[in-house]
Amino acid sequence: MTWIFLLLIVVVVIWVITAYNGLIQLKGDTLNAWKQIDVQLKRRHDLIPNLVNAVRGAMDFERETLEAVIQARNQAIKLQGDAAPTGGVKQLAAAEAQLSAALSRLNVVVEQYPQLKATGNIGQLQEELTSTENRVSFSRQLYNDTATTYNVRQAQFPWNLVAGLAKAEPVELWEITEEGERAVPQVDLSKKPTV
Repeated sequence: MTWIFLLLIVVVVIWVITAYNGLIQLKGDTLNAWKQIDVQLKRRHDLIPNLVNAVRGAMDFERETLEAVIQARNQAIKLQGDAAPTGGVKQLAAAEAQLSAALSRLNVVVEQYPQLKATGNIGQLQEELTSTENRVSFSRQLYNDTATTYNVRQAQFPWNLVAGLAKAEPVELWEITEEGERAVPQVDLSKKPTV
């Protein structure tokens, strides 16, 4: 009887250690995934001034568009420093959505001026920005997957018994906050090109 009780205690202790370490690992994975978003957003924020400077000379008359991009970028950078998985994700997501909208307007303006598109710098910067946008999207998806696993695990029984010991607390997910981002793009390929 003593052996059974001792064996039961050993099993419980091993499980608590394993559960604790599992939650700590998920917490670390979630923080790492968040930092990957941070890295990609920094890359994005660093590319934007180059793009703005490349088109600035040719687009003095589109100053409003350029200023909107710069202002949205500065707001996103400001919020990026304060955001963490446990708070500020929604505000950062909203700021990044505004930056994406401003960049979209800038890209539309660039498309309207063939002489700008012909410049190799602008095309290359747009390619880099598109590549970075894809990386940001992938990083957000990885973060949300990791954060969801972490949140679910700490809420499940019997893991929730160990969550307090591991100082596990739910983290925010990266969500679409702008209705414009939820809108389905309209593509009409039926129009014939004008000659």
